[in-house]
This record gives sequence, structure tokens and C-alpha cells, in this order.
Amino acid sequence: MLAPVGWPDRDALRALKADPGSFALMLGGVRTTAQADAELAADLAFWAARGVGMWTVRAPGAAALLGITGLHDRPDGRGLGLRFAFWPWTRGQGLAREAAGAALRFAHDRAGIARVVAVARASNTASRLVLGAIGMRECGEFQRDGEPMLVFESRKGP
Repeated sequence: MLAPVGWPDRDALRALKADPGSFALMLGGVRTTAQADAELAADLAFWAARGVGMWTVRAPGAAALLGITGLHDRPDGRGLGLRFAFWPWTRGQGLAREAAGAALRFAHDRAGIARVVAVARASNTASRLVLGAIGMRECGEFQRDGEPMLVFESRKGP
């Protein structure tokens, strides 16, 4: 079940973003408490300004946070980026694919966003598989801190 992030999620988001198994491969790596709080504030502002943003992912009727997915402007100027991160114990259940796919469909079908990008390390096979499974196509590459990065995109046009 997806729900827009909110202040009641703060402790769960702090924990997820501080976990190396969940966030080490994310741009900027693991987060401090202050960084997680600042990102939550930015996510709330983004929802208000753009009508899209980050969602929490939970099992129906459950309180435990499984992960996050959603959309935000990429800091490198590549466009509106799809992001997702989940607790390591959730892997192999198809949650990232299902949640990221829902976020991508929302962007195209409900928010009317024509182009969404995502970036994954070339070595991150799991993320690359998720992006391919939801219909995103590789469209470029670049280096970040000596690591090859792949750019994916999804376009929906007239």
C-alpha cells in the first residue's frame, strides 16, 4: 500500500535512511537524522508544489514501513527522477517492482508527466532489473566518483 510521506513517518524514514543495506547505494548514501528530516520536509514541499512525490510502502493493514518509492527532481538536472529503497529483508518479493511501477504509472497517467528518469549503478543488477521490468529503457551513462552509472527513462507522449 502506497501513501504520501508525512511527518508521522519520520522515525521509520530515519531508520530506513540510516541503514547501509537500504541506502548505501543511493545518491548521497546513508543519511543522518538531520538529513532524513530535511529530506522529509523537502518531500512534503515537493508534493505541495508538484502534486507528486515520495510514498511510503507498507503491507495492507500493517504499520511497518517496507520501503519508499516516488518522484523528485534529480539534483543533477536530468529531470524528474524515480527513486526507490527498501529494507534488505524485503528483497525478492517483487515489492520494489510493484511500488516503483505504481509510482511511474501515477506520474504518467495521473500527473501527466511525459518523461521520468532513473539512475542506477551499472553494478546494481537488482535496481536495473526493477527499472527494466517496469518499462524504463536505458538511455545514457555517466561516471560518478569513478563508478559507472546508467540512466533510464520512461516516456509517455501523445
